[in-house]
Amino acid sequence: MRLRLSFFLVQVATMFLAFLPFRARAQPAADAPLPIDPAVRVGRLANGLTYLVRANHRPERRAELRLVVNAGSILEDDDQRGLAHFVEHMAFNGTTHFRKHELVDYLESIGMRLGADLNAYTGFDETVYMIQVPTDSAAQFVTALRILRDWATEVTFEAEEIDRERGVLVEEWRLGRGADARIRDRQLPVLLQGSRYAERLPIGKKEVLETAPYDAIRRFYRDWYRPDLMAVVAVGDFEAAAVEAQIQTLFADVPAPVHPRPRLAYDIPDHRETRFALADDAEATVPRVSVYYLQSRRDHRTEAAVRQRLVEDLYNRMLNARLNERTQQSDPPFVFAGSGQGDLTRAREHYSLFAAAREGGYERALEALLTEAARVRRFGFTASELEREKAELLRGYERAYNERDKTASRRYAAEYVRHFLTGEPIPGIAYEYALVQRFLPAVTRDEVNRLAAAWITDENRVILADGPTERPPPPASALLAVFDGVAAKAITPYRDEVTEAPLVSHPPAPGTIVEAAPPDVLGVTRWILSNGVRVVLKPTDFKNDEVLLSATSPGGHSLVPDSLFTPALFAASLVGQSGVGAFGPVALEKKLAGKVVRVSPTLGERSEGMQGTASPQDLETLFQLVYLYFTAPRADSVAYVSFRQRIGGLLANFRKDPENVFRDTLSVTLAQHHYRARPFTPEILDEMDLARSFAVYRDRFADAGDFTFYLVGAFDPEAIRPLVTTYLGGLPATGRQETWRDTGIRPPRGVVEKAVYRGTEPRSQVQVVLTGTEAAWSNHDRRLIRALGDVLQLRLREVMREDLGGVYGVGVDAGLSREPVPAYRVNVGFGCDPERVEELTRAAFAVMDSLRAAPPAPSYLNKVREATLRRHEVGLKENSYWMSSLRFMDENDLPPDEMRDGPRRFFDALTPANLQAAARRYLDPTNYVRVVLYPEDFPRRADAR
Repeated sequence: MRLRLSFFLVQVATMFLAFLPFRARAQPAADAPLPIDPAVRVGRLANGLTYLVRANHRPERRAELRLVVNAGSILEDDDQRGLAHFVEHMAFNGTTHFRKHELVDYLESIGMRLGADLNAYTGFDETVYMIQVPTDSAAQFVTALRILRDWATEVTFEAEEIDRERGVLVEEWRLGRGADARIRDRQLPVLLQGSRYAERLPIGKKEVLETAPYDAIRRFYRDWYRPDLMAVVAVGDFEAAAVEAQIQTLFADVPAPVHPRPRLAYDIPDHRETRFALADDAEATVPRVSVYYLQSRRDHRTEAAVRQRLVEDLYNRMLNARLNERTQQSDPPFVFAGSGQGDLTRAREHYSLFAAAREGGYERALEALLTEAARVRRFGFTASELEREKAELLRGYERAYNERDKTASRRYAAEYVRHFLTGEPIPGIAYEYALVQRFLPAVTRDEVNRLAAAWITDENRVILADGPTERPPPPASALLAVFDGVAAKAITPYRDEVTEAPLVSHPPAPGTIVEAAPPDVLGVTRWILSNGVRVVLKPTDFKNDEVLLSATSPGGHSLVPDSLFTPALFAASLVGQSGVGAFGPVALEKKLAGKVVRVSPTLGERSEGMQGTASPQDLETLFQLVYLYFTAPRADSVAYVSFRQRIGGLLANFRKDPENVFRDTLSVTLAQHHYRARPFTPEILDEMDLARSFAVYRDRFADAGDFTFYLVGAFDPEAIRPLVTTYLGGLPATGRQETWRDTGIRPPRGVVEKAVYRGTEPRSQVQVVLTGTEAAWSNHDRRLIRALGDVLQLRLREVMREDLGGVYGVGVDAGLSREPVPAYRVNVGFGCDPERVEELTRAAFAVMDSLRAAPPAPSYLNKVREATLRRHEVGLKENSYWMSSLRFMDENDLPPDEMRDGPRRFFDALTPANLQAAARRYLDPTNYVRVVLYPEDFPRRADAR
């Protein structure tokens, strides 16, 4: 169902700062092996199958089940390119006990959703099947275990189902194509040169997917789906001993192979020379440059490894902080950059430096990266940097330890999957936190500083650079010259400028609570302060170390004239980038080191506000930041210029991506080309103005008297009363009365169709958006249209994916809005072969016609009911769910019990006939917008853009 491309995470995912987990290099200080967490039951059956079982009560009445197969695309024969992934798909299309689509149908009937609760992925070295299942029914839980067993040994591989699934797999392949895929195709063979990994992408070859013989697919299953290569992972709200016994009973008779095919491991050969992988593409949007240093795989299963991981974490944290400082300069050398160390393949790790360059400035970005690394190598980090990052690192472990009884089962399940596949240690957070407390204080600057020389070498080095065709990467000689230039460059030591000044030098005079309502049936307390500020408080025990804050006030940028719209659009972002009070952005980040706190101002179309989160022990800092964003915002000119330069770098080639043009076309069409719905283009940057943005911000936050603050999480209302009265009660209030303004953005009437011809890949994207403004708003109708959308998505998936094999997935988003006028919108989207756009669009409308013509079968209503109530059940134990729900109820004057009991009351009264009536109201075939993305060379329609 999903593909895992671990080899390229650094090049792509890390480009957006999703750094890979840092790994360890063993030292002789503590080479004792790490134990297995005693809370985990680990066993191995006589046939070779491993199991890991743990009782865990978050979320309640749920369990996470995994079937882990230590076999992926790396094991495919030459005629099987993509068939490991094909086998994974076929597991959902028929087993001995679940014919064809009965498996998905059954799990949906008990409230599980395909994708969210039922999924799988195929990687180079593994295939993992995932189910979340309720545990309040013993029969349902046992059936879920039975499904794992069927996947392990009883997939039927019926010829008809294989042929039907070919189209789905091709569509998944098609969705993955584009500039990044084409660049990857050119760079991967260089990065993994001499390795089988370069030839075994999990998605495979399109021609193999379309034509592979049935036996080639079945052969992969026969060869590699066997108990000695499998593990069953079960984590959830159950009795662990009983589940262990059930696994032993169910899986003991899975036959062991008589003559097993050797499960080989594959490496990437060492190389002395520097290799280059340079690529450009007409649709690429961001110039990128990376340097990979390939490393041998190390043993991570000792205490020494934990200590070394801390050393490496500290190195990367400190270097990344310095690189982030470079982005805050008025003329930053890159849009963003990073340093990271992690896994590349099973046999290889890597260290990498990477950056998104500005407007083709590859050499400048690379020079800045290498200069900061060289600065560390020559002068090392400062004592203050080290202590600051030690505090940050320790605080992260402390939080994980504090939340040890509130950790989600899904997180444990992922850890145990990695333990089986790669030997990742699972000692448990209590053991690991104790090691961190023991090791971290003794880590010295010298041992952190030595990593620069150990990691950055001339051997096993690969330089990747890619970008738009108009600004291609420079030749290898030019990039290599950058290394020589930095080596000869005069570099000065880093100066760590830190201020000890308090965040708030003079706290405000406290206000008072003038009205306090006792806790309602939901345990929610409401206060009104003397300055008019409303405070809504919901203490919870869902997390031990989390408090969420949200604030809102009516108005937003709807109140500014069009001449100030662009400055208003950027106002909150610019203030957020500027720091607060006496602290610029870099100084503020250093000031908050060791604290778990974040606050961001927001300014939307019809409201302004704040979003924040903090640990309970850092709540005073949270309130201080809120106070300062009201009373002492900053308009930092350097931060402003830096922001413009970096955003401009990202926008320069934004419209070269066909999907960006497609989305912009849809957006402006739905808004009828309204001035305030213009696409985000480089030209809009010319309308930015720091002074005007700051003036809009100051105006929007000048009066706190009409703000409502929501607090949800681990706090005692009485304990935080002084913080609330001081920092919220001390906010300025002018008593002005205002609300938002209707700016007049409306969708078009009738049928509007647009075609966009961009890109070279043979793929299309289709969006059909049905709209209307004749929709009276009620919470009942809001729930009704969402239920209709869920039923529509189920039906579209059955017809367009399972029957026609024309799509990988279909997305449906249906909603009812109250402001600025009551309106509905039903959005249907899918990707497909350009030749099948009209056929599949007709199929989608035929499904909508059928829902208008007759009530859906009760089974669809039952699936939607169970899935919605299951989500609601889990949500009632999550702070974020309470936060969004409390705001929604407040803004729509709904009674408190509507949040807790409303969904069940709604579904108790809902009938298939109600859904048919909703379909007649909301699925209007005479009022919609359809936008289609076609390849450039596809025959053009008359309305082509």
